[in-house]
Amino acid sequence: MNGNIEVTYKVVNQNDLNLTITLQELLKNDKIIKAIKSEFAKGYRNIELKTDSELSDKFRLETTKEHHSFTVQKDDFADIMSLAEEDATSKKLLKKECLVELVDIKTLD
Repeated sequence: MNGNIEVTYKVVNQNDLNLTITLQELLKNDKIIKAIKSEFAKGYRNIELKTDSELSDKFRLETTKEHHSFTVQKDDFADIMSLAEEDATSKKLLKKECLVELVDIKTLD
């Protein structure tokens, strides 16, 4: 096969934060409710926070990571993961308890 592939990856650690919170879980937290009341209902008493229906919106809390890229031949597609690990090692990004996670794979002309 002719052509190249651009591979984008990030280095993740086992201690990185990766948490999904629903809006419903967030609104069950007393500290969040107090903050909303103090910001939007200051001076009012006997206030309840109510929602119309089941809330399905989700929030993600995760550690921000820098994305790294490299280019390989299309023939090397089967070895992309090991090549990403080699690239991270050559850039001295991999440390103990670190892993490479592929973010994007693009075909270049």
